[in-house]
Amino acid sequence: MTAIEDLVHRVAAKARATTTTLPPTASAEEVASAEAALGFPLPPLLASLYREVANGGYGPDYQLLPLVGPGRTALSEYQSERSASARDKTPCWPAGVLPILDWGCAMYAAVDCLSETATVLLFEPNAIDEDGATAWFVDAESLAGWLETWLTGTGWYREDAHEHDDVAQPTPWQHAAARIAG
Repeated sequence: MTAIEDLVHRVAAKARATTTTLPPTASAEEVASAEAALGFPLPPLLASLYREVANGGYGPDYQLLPLVGPGRTALSEYQSERSASARDKTPCWPAGVLPILDWGCAMYAAVDCLSETATVLLFEPNAIDEDGATAWFVDAESLAGWLETWLTGTGWYREDAHEHDDVAQPTPWQHAAARIAG
C-alpha cells in the first residue's frame, strides 16, 4: 500500500466515523471533466479523495466542498473567485488554487494544484489591503500534512487550539503576489 493509499484509507475511515451521511464518490469521468473545466489537473491525493472517499461532505469543521454536482462546488467556487478577481481593482485569486473548504466569513481552505506538494492555503479576505496577496497564508505545506492535522485533531481551527503551543499557525504565502500577477 502506498502512502497516498494509506492516507486515503484513514481519511475514509474517519469520514465514515464522523459523518452521518457521506455523498457518493465522484466518478473518474466527473473528475476528468472538472479538471478540463479548471484547466489543470487535481493533485493525485485530492483526486483520490473525491473518487474514493466521497464527493465532499467530510473533513475539518465545515467539511470539504463537493468537486462537482448541484449547488456550491469546488469547481463553481473556483470559477466564481477567478472571475470576480479578474474584474476587481485588487485581484486576489491566483490561477490553479482550488477552494476545497469554506470556513465561513468568506474564508477558504484552498489547494495550490500547481505545487508539487499540493500546498494548502488559507484565504482570509479580511487581511486584504491594497495588495490581494496579503489575504493568502500557508496552512500546510502539503495536502497530506493538512489531512494529518485533521486525523490527529491538531489543526489551528480547533476550538481549544489557542491553549496548545504545538499547533502550527498559518504563515503568509510568499508566492501569492507573483501567482496573482501571473
